[in-house]
Amino acid sequence: MLDRVVAMFSRLKTSRPEPGGPQFGALPYTFVDGQIVVLLVTSRGRGKWIFPKGRQIEGMTPWETAAHEAYEEAGVEGEIEQTPIGSYFLPVTDERPAPVEVKVFPLKVTRQRDDWKEMGQRYRHWAVLREAKRLITHDGLADLAVALASREQSRARDEETR
Repeated sequence: MLDRVVAMFSRLKTSRPEPGGPQFGALPYTFVDGQIVVLLVTSRGRGKWIFPKGRQIEGMTPWETAAHEAYEEAGVEGEIEQTPIGSYFLPVTDERPAPVEVKVFPLKVTRQRDDWKEMGQRYRHWAVLREAKRLITHDGLADLAVALASREQSRARDEETR
């Protein structure tokens, strides 16, 4: 009986296509004991570890949209860069008929709230680079954290030689 009810609801369920166009994300980070750590959040759909992202908000620049998404999805604020560290593509799914590019902007976190808009829908987790690379399963997403860490290490070396 239960199998028939599940089958009936499966047939009734219709998936709506996601709107196309680019999305914008934030790569929240800070330093702990001189080591870069990044803030991951879980996706609402599958619970995968990702960085906050979303479609461009009317009246906001791409980087402002990214910072806004970080505030809503992870409860963090900080200094957002206006140049992306890179991008990755969301794959084709039933709801997404074409790949979607996500441009990601580094966000140096200066404030973390104890409560935030999507706290009941997502988990957040600070991770060192090695752990972030293990937790992130989206193709190309962990590479952005590696690129940011590499850039920050270069900056630190440059400052030491001055």
